[in-house]
Amino acid sequence: MAAMEALCRSFPLRSDDVKHAARRYALFRLISIWLALVVCVGGVSPNAHSADVKPAAHTGTLQGALYRIDIPAKWNGDLVMIMHGYQPAGIPIKSPMTPADVTPVFLKQGYAVAQSQYTSQGWAVGEAIVDNERLRRYFIRTFAHPAHTYVYGFSLGGLETAASIERYPHAYTGALIVCGATLPTPETVARVLLTPLVAFDALIPGVLPDLAAPDSPAFIPPDVFIKALQAHPKEAALLEKRLQETPETLSTLSLYYMALRELERRADGMPMDNTKTVYHGFGDDAEFNRRVHRYAGSPAAMAYAARNVTLTGRIDTSVVMQWNAFDPTIPSRFHSLYPDLVRAAGNEKWMTVLPPAGQGHCNFTDAQISTAFHTLVHKAGAEEH
Repeated sequence: MAAMEALCRSFPLRSDDVKHAARRYALFRLISIWLALVVCVGGVSPNAHSADVKPAAHTGTLQGALYRIDIPAKWNGDLVMIMHGYQPAGIPIKSPMTPADVTPVFLKQGYAVAQSQYTSQGWAVGEAIVDNERLRRYFIRTFAHPAHTYVYGFSLGGLETAASIERYPHAYTGALIVCGATLPTPETVARVLLTPLVAFDALIPGVLPDLAAPDSPAFIPPDVFIKALQAHPKEAALLEKRLQETPETLSTLSLYYMALRELERRADGMPMDNTKTVYHGFGDDAEFNRRVHRYAGSPAAMAYAARNVTLTGRIDTSVVMQWNAFDPTIPSRFHSLYPDLVRAAGNEKWMTVLPPAGQGHCNFTDAQISTAFHTLVHKAGAEEH
């Protein structure tokens, strides 16, 4: 009102004019406060309730990322965000976006499902986290604020899911991670991608090009690895034992090579330095370490890998994890790493690891996914109370 009084002193107004001006000023203040509140809560409609949302499939694009939102006929008011796995750069993308294979599992139980295609393919960890969060907020603005929001991630989506619940600790009621590559990117590069490749190169030289050379191919077909392994059975057996593979699954070396090369392109250099790494378990350790190819990491590339992304284990929401009994892509030696990180951070109460099930990478039945999700919902509900 002080501003209004000063205005009145500056201009000689009639009594009625002053009253009208005062009313307008008060109305302006009320509108300003209301707008500020809307901004603070993210623009959520005060009338948005699950009962008002019509069942439908919604597709579109958010800042360059295709998305899909499915709302069932009897929506229970809860939302499941799906974070998909590694998608090789350049493979065709269907538009409008099609539902993930697991989508019906959640829809049948009454959950709305939202999923982003992300703005890029390959090692799109950074983009995935941002695009998924943007889609979650879009759902709230456009439809309703879910009573509970869960996030489901598989394969590389497991890493993105773990990073999401660490970065946005109050966004999710719980997270289900299956067959997850839940290693920080620097460790993934070092242990999942680089170690098998340099081991293959040391034991069966002359097949792989320089992994850090800009002109090395982006992809090497699985048959190249298979033929080399068949021609060197002794070395192949050593790799199988050390890498927890089988003769049939060692062709995943092709996937590791493609992922490493794509990540190098993103990071603009080798994102890992193995110049001082001492390798064990590949036969004669001294001879192996003498023969293994050494790569000096690019500081900028290693910084990129750390940003996209490093995990801490600091969580405050329920997490359920499950792997396949035999997973050729993410072998069992990596399964305990994130649970151990969570325990080291003092957050063991939030973590549940289910017994492994099935054979292969991300080879779960709908019933197994449903059971794991029920475990998560029950655990999250217990934590709420």
